[in-house]
Amino acid sequence: MVVLKGDFEKAVYKQQLLNEYTNNPFIEALPPIFNEDDVLERFMVTPRISEQDKLSETNIRYHVLKRVRNFIQPLPIHFEVERRLSTLIRRGYLARNPLDRTFLERVRVLHELREEEETAHKYIDERLNYMRSTADSLSIIGISGIGKTTAIERLLLMYPQVIKHEEYKGQPFNRTQIVWLKIDCPYDGSLSTLCKSFFKAIDDLLGTRYLEKYGYLNRVTSTMLLHMTSLASMYGIGVLVIDEIQHLLHSKNEQEEMLNFFVTLSNTVGIPTVLIGTSKAQKLFKGNFRQARRAASDGAIIWDRMDENSEEWEFFLETLWELQCLKTHSELTEETKKAFYYECQGITAVAVNLFILAQERVLFDEDNPAEIITPQVLKKTAREDMQTIQPMMTAIRTNNFADMMKYEDIMINLDEVMLNHKRNTEMTGRIQEAFKERQNTIEYKRQDMIGNLSVEVAALGIFDSLKENDIKKLAQKIVEGNPLDTEFNQLKSDVIQQAIALNQQKKDQKAKAKEKNAEILPLLKLRKEALDKKQHSYELLKANGYIKNPLEEFY
Repeated sequence: MVVLKGDFEKAVYKQQLLNEYTNNPFIEALPPIFNEDDVLERFMVTPRISEQDKLSETNIRYHVLKRVRNFIQPLPIHFEVERRLSTLIRRGYLARNPLDRTFLERVRVLHELREEEETAHKYIDERLNYMRSTADSLSIIGISGIGKTTAIERLLLMYPQVIKHEEYKGQPFNRTQIVWLKIDCPYDGSLSTLCKSFFKAIDDLLGTRYLEKYGYLNRVTSTMLLHMTSLASMYGIGVLVIDEIQHLLHSKNEQEEMLNFFVTLSNTVGIPTVLIGTSKAQKLFKGNFRQARRAASDGAIIWDRMDENSEEWEFFLETLWELQCLKTHSELTEETKKAFYYECQGITAVAVNLFILAQERVLFDEDNPAEIITPQVLKKTAREDMQTIQPMMTAIRTNNFADMMKYEDIMINLDEVMLNHKRNTEMTGRIQEAFKERQNTIEYKRQDMIGNLSVEVAALGIFDSLKENDIKKLAQKIVEGNPLDTEFNQLKSDVIQQAIALNQQKKDQKAKAKEKNAEILPLLKLRKEALDKKQHSYELLKANGYIKNPLEEFY
């Protein structure tokens, strides 16, 4: 399982515009509440394909086309999810203010329960139910490939993942705050495996050993749940995101227990949860009103494909269509639009893949020397290069519910989507207007250049000591220090050179830290000396008086 990781930051407390968010270090350390411009700037990824790229050899352009996979276009639903997520995190901290006696009492009770772990899980609800929680839950349900996971990950990365607190208003305040944690529901739907994934995610993040301590084989699942709950409180987890929750259906016996656990997290401990799944996941909540209500206490977002006649689809397709790397720029005619929609049905991932594959096809087509994308090319690409998904696409295209039942991941409830259609159309107009306005500004061009440089340099995969944010800061420094018309390849070369230097610097710092530890700690120093002399550590430790002969004690 690949764990999503964000930035580590030292707490910087910000003045809050809302009274209820003041005097709470967990909230004050968060970034300011984002507006639509912030989301537009941070969310959008438009890969750069230059005129020089289009003049390259065919084999080079084949590689350039892969950049289009990074394309992310902000849509109305992304702004909706961001607002919900922002509210979830902040309101979840209201009842978990680390300066509040009620919160400290909750942590104390959890600690007591952990001490009595053999019987504690039976009483956790009744011991904590008198504590009011402000946490809500959000469910995001949509067809496979629509972009749910990509969107939530991009939005989470707008927040630091870990914030280190040292001092608050002149008083010592040594706390580690985990703003968000995202894990996948295990494929077998096992609650035990989910708990172990939780422990491992924290271990990977903080270098702890909770999986080893709490997740060993003979642990009772309910006991692991208790430790999971306690850690969530101890580290002030702002939101827990569980992806692929439809996997719970694979474990008929545990799904109710797991859903009850999500309810417990929200009701008693106050940890907001975001549950993400395909349409199949709707079945999980049909039989239990309490679970359904809690799973959507902040509203369920039903994420459907884009409608062919909507402004958002028109805007998405026009933006995507500019990312061509062919000899001739193919025009987006009405016939081409119809063919494109017919083959992808407004599903984001399918649309992007179809666009890339269609270009790859014409690159090597001797019968199409001008390299033009036509409706016929789109149809042939879908039929031959995307044949594995054709049964699913046919089921969606024809609204054949009998066939859709064979592919439950693509089932969708359109009722709620239709209610929001008019509002989303209005939002799309504002996004499009803001997008075009930003494209004409110097700041947009700089940010676009920084984003593309960051993606391309990070994709080299050679900077093992640098984080994504380190590379982005280098790119920003170089872009802002050069004229706007500087060649992209020159900027990229400068970023790579500085990244190499910074990467080596960070490696040297780690090595020096190890040497310093060896100097400070005599045992480590002796071990290092033994390794240098190719001698066993035991001999040096004994020679320096750290190991004594036990028989000497008796004489």
